[in-house]
Amino acid sequence: MKTFTLSLPLLHAVSLLSPILLHQFSETDDDRIVREFALLLDSSLNDPIKQTLPHRFMGMKAAILTNHSGLKSFSANLGFSVVQLDELVKQHSSESQDSDVVAVELLKLLGFQEGKVLDNSQFDLVLLHVGAGEKVNDSEQIADVEFVDALVGAIMKQAQPGSDVGSRLHLSVVMSYGKVSENDESRFSVLKRSDEKDSCFSTLYPLQSYAMKGGVPRKDVSRHHSPMLIAQLQHAVTRKDNAQRFSFQDFLENGGNLTIPADRFLHEIAFKMWKAPKYGA
Repeated sequence: MKTFTLSLPLLHAVSLLSPILLHQFSETDDDRIVREFALLLDSSLNDPIKQTLPHRFMGMKAAILTNHSGLKSFSANLGFSVVQLDELVKQHSSESQDSDVVAVELLKLLGFQEGKVLDNSQFDLVLLHVGAGEKVNDSEQIADVEFVDALVGAIMKQAQPGSDVGSRLHLSVVMSYGKVSENDESRFSVLKRSDEKDSCFSTLYPLQSYAMKGGVPRKDVSRHHSPMLIAQLQHAVTRKDNAQRFSFQDFLENGGNLTIPADRFLHEIAFKMWKAPKYGA
């Protein structure tokens, strides 16, 4: 199974409401980006070399495209092949729009070319990291939400249901809130609201498992608000819900999968690639 994942620490937030992350107010933005990335990969910042992806996930071949120096160094220690994002775009910038170029090149890395599946692929998993307000080339093109929208649209054109690409591609889009404060707790909390707790229907709400591990409450969940937001699509595999906008409120009201711990993200992806056992129900 080919897998393509966009990891985008932007500012905004259509299907899966996800990770609870620790927040350290003394850290820099660069430190936070690497730490959140490490959590998504369930890897330690202290000794990543012992936790390489090929070793953990049945020889998984993975690449990351990023301009972030900290992510490049950390990912290389995890066994990723590192590609400079702006260099990839620069090679083809005169041919078409940046989003179209990046979509074609990413799919090519996964063994998809001109709508067909090649016999061999360079990678099983490709991660693309784009920072908020980050330039993807030397021009004034800014890699913000509009760029992400265009990129996802370009990929979706290649992965129509019933097509060779559409039947083999898993797509995840992950967005973080960046720095958050305790003031966000009342607006972006995944805990039950007080009116829900007092409702006669409160017993019908299932307890979520993101705060449990091995039947024991997790001690490393210190934030129940401002989670990362994740949308996933894999034809005939991922569930459909009624979310229409990439926002916390729409996910909360219309999303279908509620909350999972950040460190289970890669395990879920690997399971869909037949490279890890299923986590949870």
